[in-house]
Amino acid sequence: MPKTMEPSNTKRRYEVSSADMPVCCPMPDQAVWNSHPRVYLPFEESKEAVCPYCEAHFFLVD
Repeated sequence: MPKTMEPSNTKRRYEVSSADMPVCCPMPDQAVWNSHPRVYLPFEESKEAVCPYCEAHFFLVD
C-alpha cells in the first residue's frame, strides 16, 4: 500500500530538527504537484526560516 502524502502548504508552522537537514519547502513527505517549486531554506544565522513562496515558517527545535 503506498504511503499517503500530506497536501502541500497546508500548515503555516513547521518544527524541524538537525536530522531533517537540509530543509526544503515543500517538505519531502508532501505532494508537490500542486505547490510551488521546491526551495531549500537556510538556517545558518538563526533557528528560523521562512519560505519565500508560501511564507510557511520553519523552526529548528534541537
